[in-house]
Amino acid sequence: MRNKKFKLCSLLIIGIFAFNFYIYNYHIKDSENVISPDENRKVVYLTFDDGPTHVITNQLLDVLKEYNVKATFFVVGKEIEDKEDILLRIYKEGHGIGLHTYSHNYKKVYSNEEIFVDEMLSTQKYIKDITGFHSNIIRFPGGSVPHLNTNFLNKLHDNNLLVYDWNIDLKDGMYPNLTSEQLVSNSKKYRGNPDRFIILMHCNFNNKNTVKALPKIIEYYKELGCDFRAINGNTKEYYYKFRK
Repeated sequence: MRNKKFKLCSLLIIGIFAFNFYIYNYHIKDSENVISPDENRKVVYLTFDDGPTHVITNQLLDVLKEYNVKATFFVVGKEIEDKEDILLRIYKEGHGIGLHTYSHNYKKVYSNEEIFVDEMLSTQKYIKDITGFHSNIIRFPGGSVPHLNTNFLNKLHDNNLLVYDWNIDLKDGMYPNLTSEQLVSNSKKYRGNPDRFIILMHCNFNNKNTVKALPKIIEYYKELGCDFRAINGNTKEYYYKFRK
């Protein structure tokens, strides 16, 4: 009996791990491409998820200010508390601000579509109360696959919410201890055939190496002649293919 329970538990753990791996990696099933010099003049969107945080977000903002580059921060509502000054700095320095749910609790936000929308709208209101800015750009925690479908997208659009996934992943979310060199290398690899580069990065408390890598990432794309922009409500949506 104990052996049977042990086997069942083991299979359950393996299943959970496999599911999470699928959720995180499904969107990058296309072959990976390394950016080449002939792909210059593309637009680059530097994006940072999960903040604001006290130290890392400010350090990232310092680098962006030094290089005169704008980025987009997809913020978590509950993380804004006691960091209102950082959110204001993001806004005043001309960066984009997006919605990344209020709780960032996967089990909760993906329990049904109404809760997901409500979390986005709660964060939207919180941001507006602090900055006066009305944000309508969102990012799904972990990416839109497998959650997004036609009906869900229509519901988001009915609430004037626009979706932005990514096609370049530093992998600093799951692996924050990657070296800055590894992060820079990851920043040069994209999936699919994009008309622009949307780079996923994170600004959690443990993303110290992301701060170290950011100058080299900016320099690399500047050398290619790319234009850096912040995502706003006029930016064309970018979301992964889904089953209708």
